[in-house]
Amino acid sequence: MTEFGYALSSEEHGGSDLAALAAEAEDRGFDFAPISDHFHPWVRQQGEAPYVWSSLGAISETTDDLAVGTGVTAPINRQHPVNLAQATATTASMFDGRFFFGVGTGERLNEHVTGEKWPPHHVRLEMLEEAVTVIRELWSGEMVSHDGEHFTVENAQLFTLPEKNPPVYVSAYGDRTARKAADFGDGLVCVGPNERVVETYRDAGGDGPTYGQLAVCYAETEDEAVETVYDWWPTGELPGGVSSELPTPAHFEHACEDVTRADVREGHTLTDPDPQAHVEALQAFVDAGYDHVYVHNVGPNQEAFFDFYEEEVLPSF
Repeated sequence: MTEFGYALSSEEHGGSDLAALAAEAEDRGFDFAPISDHFHPWVRQQGEAPYVWSSLGAISETTDDLAVGTGVTAPINRQHPVNLAQATATTASMFDGRFFFGVGTGERLNEHVTGEKWPPHHVRLEMLEEAVTVIRELWSGEMVSHDGEHFTVENAQLFTLPEKNPPVYVSAYGDRTARKAADFGDGLVCVGPNERVVETYRDAGGDGPTYGQLAVCYAETEDEAVETVYDWWPTGELPGGVSSELPTPAHFEHACEDVTRADVREGHTLTDPDPQAHVEALQAFVDAGYDHVYVHNVGPNQEAFFDFYEEEVLPSF
């Protein structure tokens, strides 16, 4: 049975607002809520980038049953695996079995801020695998030392631990990463109803849950939704390779100068206010093999989105 989630956008909402939105998502019938882990927003209009682990602490207190996890964290340049092992262990213990740890190879936008070299994707994938290995070793509660290709750990031991380790879900957009997700992850995360990624993951032996994100913008009219996306999330129309390489929101704003309202209307973010369009978009994920589908509603109009999905979209499933 497919579960449906609500995306907590750290680029658009502060920590306290994210805690309130998570509670609202739970009340409205959503099953889970991934939260983005960003140091910068994509563009300055979005206006926020709270520390995700502080936000998660607040969310653990405002929700009771909602599954919540990072969507996704890059355990490479900005955040050492030792620190993330402690953060995830503490968070998982606070959520009492409701926390999942989503990981990926990251974007330069967030990870370059420590001044370390931004590696090519294949190196970041190696770093990701090694980081997950270190984090899982630390989740054992044993003393850990590690002298690896990319990370060093000296005499580290966690004392605050959950009763059960959280699952690790790996973000993948191509075949190589999808196979790696099957190799060292407990599940798969992707944006868009990409059927090939799911097939590659399954063919490589991946038997965990598959998460897919749908981007929408709900408004009373399509013109209003298009205008909101144009102002708040024009980066949805940039090629994927660009999104992982630009270093600052100003660079993204410059890259989006050629994005038009017509591009937004025909692009990746659903702006049609017809409930059937949303039902069909969600069904496309289900048909592509995703058993967990979560919706990112762009812009400040979240209350109307919740009303719309609770009354006119989710009942279809």
